[in-house]
Amino acid sequence: MSGSGAHICRGKSDGRDRLIEADEPLASLQLRIGGELPGLIAIPALLELVRKSRLYGLRLARAIRAQDDVERITAWAEIAPDPDGEGCSISISNWQSDQFRKTETIGEIERRWDIARHLAGLSARLGPKQQILSIECNTPDLMEIAGNMRQGAGQPWTDFVALSGKDHKQPLHWRLLDGSTAMLPGSDRHWTVYLIPLGRPEPGSAGFELHLVAQEPMKEPAPPPTEEDRRETGFTLPLGRELAPVLRQPVARIIANAETIRTQLAGPLAEEYSNYAADIASAGEHLLSLIDDLTDLEVVEREDFQTAPDRIDLTDLARRAAGILSMRAQERGIEVDAPKPDETAPAIGEFRRVLQILLNLLGNAIRYSPENSQIWLRAERDGTVARIIVADQGAGLEEEQRELVFRKFERLGRKGDGGSGLGLYISRRLARAMGGELSVDSAPGQGARFVLELPADIETPD
Repeated sequence: MSGSGAHICRGKSDGRDRLIEADEPLASLQLRIGGELPGLIAIPALLELVRKSRLYGLRLARAIRAQDDVERITAWAEIAPDPDGEGCSISISNWQSDQFRKTETIGEIERRWDIARHLAGLSARLGPKQQILSIECNTPDLMEIAGNMRQGAGQPWTDFVALSGKDHKQPLHWRLLDGSTAMLPGSDRHWTVYLIPLGRPEPGSAGFELHLVAQEPMKEPAPPPTEEDRRETGFTLPLGRELAPVLRQPVARIIANAETIRTQLAGPLAEEYSNYAADIASAGEHLLSLIDDLTDLEVVEREDFQTAPDRIDLTDLARRAAGILSMRAQERGIEVDAPKPDETAPAIGEFRRVLQILLNLLGNAIRYSPENSQIWLRAERDGTVARIIVADQGAGLEEEQRELVFRKFERLGRKGDGGSGLGLYISRRLARAMGGELSVDSAPGQGARFVLELPADIETPD
């Protein structure tokens, strides 16, 4: 043992459970684990104890444990609510630290990660700010939330889950979320959160892997319908629902492994192999996109398909779409001119469906526009109609091509661009389901103007 004994240090928290004062060695541990000073308490066990003491107004004492890259620490923590404020006084005694070899810890952590990847019911690739990039799901009770998270690409994953004991503004530092318990809409099970940081030298600088592992087995499902049931009810199992969960997991694993190779996280690699891994990841992402399109296709073609209309702002959604696809545009030197923050275009539509349409339109514009060109997103209001226009400087469309682009599986002879020919077809059906329309105005050599029209929110003043 090193550092053993009755060493005492003190600290102080505020009404938001931030550590605002701390003696050594508590201050150093707070910073090593990834917290700030002042900043939200980064030691999970201490944070939970302080939070309970503050909420219930009780003096609490308990042994706490923590671990960073080089030490395992145990200590006795005594927490007392501040009678003259909203925070707590913290007293730490019997601080004991056990040093260990870093290589052994890395091996233990990687084995835990491998188990989490294998058992995960839902996995996601996140960006550096924990925003959703891609989702895979292989358990029935998470299909609903997986669909919502997929449509909410670009938002923090914590917007879609309820985290036990985490009532602070989300997302928290990843070390505080790793190992926490989550409740997910559509599932009556508890789920353990595993966050795997990517990137060097700062963990998480290249994003994260998110894996949710069930703490309880799923209840036995109802028996599948028999052939007689199918004949009597006309029940058929949609192709996308059957294949999507089966395909997403292995494809997402291929993408994740290819990205690991491409970014050389597993070690140095010759440039040609790194480029090859990038091609594999790109092909996998195109395949995932096709799977999503096929799933959406079945949804929008159902006779009972309906949207959930609400009051939305088309300019806000246009700015969100531009933000989500900003990196893709920058890679090709394309400038996206989005509506200004003070512009508004109130409309009636389903938030996630309208965002889905705008992501498709803007994604197509970026894909087919020349490098170093410009794309404009403009909003208009015409009586009872609100519209958003996506205009580019691409090659444009012939007159006969303007309706063809909205046909199912139509790609106008393009090959090798990774498109499915379903995006515009699905987008138009979504627009019409919301009482709107999707059209295009274009001419050869003059770019294209895709126009999404929706009912205006007439109760909102211009």
